[in-house]
Amino acid sequence: MSKEISAAEFDDSSFWEKVKNFAKSAGREVIEKALWLYYAAQQPETPMWAKTVIYSALVYFVVPIDAIPDAIPVAGFTDDLGALAGAVATCAAYIDAKVKGLAAAKMRDWFGD
Repeated sequence: MSKEISAAEFDDSSFWEKVKNFAKSAGREVIEKALWLYYAAQQPETPMWAKTVIYSALVYFVVPIDAIPDAIPVAGFTDDLGALAGAVATCAAYIDAKVKGLAAAKMRDWFGD
């Protein structure tokens, strides 16, 4: 029996700390997908099943111990990207223009352009 991850169990501060510390090394694609998911989970219209998928992927992204350690150059974030991409594909209907706009604004703050 799998345990559902709720918003209460997801730690916002861990997410933002990970994103802040690894934004440049993880790359735009990983961070963009993490932000899409994060902002989609914040929307009241996103159903609980989708939030469970999203928070599961974000917890995998945040937890320092995973299949491929993040400290390994280039390959370190491939497993994180896979988890995030799977969640994006599963929850794509809830990643709307508003969510993408919030993520794009945060990406401009961090990366410029």
